[in-house]
Amino acid sequence: MKAYIYGIMLMVLTLSCQVEPHKINYGHEACSYCKMTIVDSKYASQLVASTGKAYNFDAIECMINFKKENPDKNFSLFLVSDYDNPGKLIDASGANYLISDEISSPMGANLAAFTTKQEAEKTKNLFGGTIYEWEDVTQEVRN
Repeated sequence: MKAYIYGIMLMVLTLSCQVEPHKINYGHEACSYCKMTIVDSKYASQLVASTGKAYNFDAIECMINFKKENPDKNFSLFLVSDYDNPGKLIDASGANYLISDEISSPMGANLAAFTTKQEAEKTKNLFGGTIYEWEDVTQEVRN
């Protein structure tokens, strides 16, 4: 009987610590960095720690600044919303980014993420701006 209980406890612990994207509860959940309510699914982002705990943000720049201010935390997933598919979280390191004065992201960095460079280019042709990759956009936001 003890083995059965220990088995169930181990299974519960394993399932509760899975490192995977979590659903963002738009309109009800606060940004882990600036504490504003996360409303716009085009700009949201998420960090998932190695423990499975998710940190949700209303803007990509909030996620970048949170990571910078918490260097001791070990994050396994860096996720951003695909601007063309609001609410769809994609890998931040493989995304392409557009900063344009015509894109009004929640915290004012005018920053949006795209799955492909072609999608970023298409939006740039409409709005203007500059395209970045992950390493470059993190430096740009920090400056």
